[in-house]
Amino acid sequence: VQLQASGGGLVQSGGSLSLSCAASGSIYSINAMAWYRQAPDKPRELVATITSEGSTNYADSVKGRFTIPRDNAKNTGYLQMNDLKPEDTAVYYCNADIRRKYAYRSADYWGQGTQVTVSS
Repeated sequence: VQLQASGGGLVQSGGSLSLSCAASGSIYSINAMAWYRQAPDKPRELVATITSEGSTNYADSVKGRFTIPRDNAKNTGYLQMNDLKPEDTAVYYCNADIRRKYAYRSADYWGQGTQVTVSS
């Protein structure tokens, strides 16, 4: 099983970006999906989560600006980021709790990071 993150880039303050996280491989089910970010010299922080039923939670710093939809048919999660600010600059990582086919339990998977840079 692999998670492939994409969609990062450079954007001006106030702009928007959309990140994607596609899961592939021998997948039975995907439970929660999440996005984390890590800015230079700062610990990794949780940005947003979504359950398999669609319940979402957001860090206070991104509430009202970011959304975390998912397409279960495509095994893909997204992070739609609006009204971006320079403090949103970080490497963004996707994370998912995935049960592989024929596995007894799920496991935690991480995508590679994708850089988001917001210029002022």
